[in-house]
Amino acid sequence: MITVNIAKDFTRYPSGRLKKNGATSGEGFRELFLEPALSKGEKVLVEFDGTIGYGSSFLDEAFGGLVRKLRIPQSELNENLLLKSSDPSIEEEVRQYIEDAYKSLK
Repeated sequence: MITVNIAKDFTRYPSGRLKKNGATSGEGFRELFLEPALSKGEKVLVEFDGTIGYGSSFLDEAFGGLVRKLRIPQSELNENLLLKSSDPSIEEEVRQYIEDAYKSLK
């Protein structure tokens, strides 16, 4: 299992949707950490604590974008992507972006 702490491994200031919006974007995080591991079927634990907060564009692109780009079966993603936060609303928000992305594929 790979553990990614966003604050320690990527940035304490996540912001923006796309890499053209800056180096701390959701697209950049997804491409650097999530896609390589999940494409190989590895489990990934994402730890959210330690940042200044999360914008919806960052979360949607990082996690919903993962679904839209890789088209990983939902059961496989649910098994391999683990979320950890002291704020349960972040996990709920991320799961909702993932669910919305699957609905958009239909």
